[in-house]
Amino acid sequence: MLGGFTRITSVDIKASTRFLSKYWQPLDKRNDLLERQQPAPTRALDCGSVMITGTDRMIITRECIGIGRVTKHLLLKFFDTVDLLEQNDKFLTETKSYMGAEDYQRVGHQFNAGLQDFHPAPGVQYECIWCQWVTGHLTDEDFVQFLVRCKSALSPTDGLIVVKDNTTSSDECDADTTDSSVTRPHWLMLDIFKRAGLEVVCERKQYKMPKGLYPVYMFALK
Repeated sequence: MLGGFTRITSVDIKASTRFLSKYWQPLDKRNDLLERQQPAPTRALDCGSVMITGTDRMIITRECIGIGRVTKHLLLKFFDTVDLLEQNDKFLTETKSYMGAEDYQRVGHQFNAGLQDFHPAPGVQYECIWCQWVTGHLTDEDFVQFLVRCKSALSPTDGLIVVKDNTTSSDECDADTTDSSVTRPHWLMLDIFKRAGLEVVCERKQYKMPKGLYPVYMFALK
């Protein structure tokens, strides 16, 4: 699916797996430990996490990555059910064929909306809301309000929002006129989290990415 960029998705998923393992056990290990106990089912939301963008020297589009990449290779390893948020209905339609029937059975709600228009379903709570390489299409204020709405849908005991995104190497934003996106500096990401009333409980830099890509950071927020 990734063609020449297979190494990127492998490195990306491995780092994300280590990051999530700080807070949750993979389902196979958790189920082995609990044996006959019936743990409460866990739920995550994948916010259109299928895009990698780089500098003008290396661009990887949503079409290159595939649909449901993070859900299939990461979130379903940790959570019983994963909801999908994606504004392109074509991508949602292709999710089943990409993920396969067995994994697709564990997909819950499919929200066909942009992040700026998304409102969590009433009564649904998430252990994890994962946002990867998608926030650059939001204005700062839309980003703040999106996080506020996501915060309201977190499980009160262990819910976290994870934002994994590019950052600039400078203190300035980089605008991409080809897709109307923006890459924010590290300080601005932290400022937006603060404005949304969120605390950064963990921050990690993504290593071993190919040269030519922006620095990528993972932020766990609550």
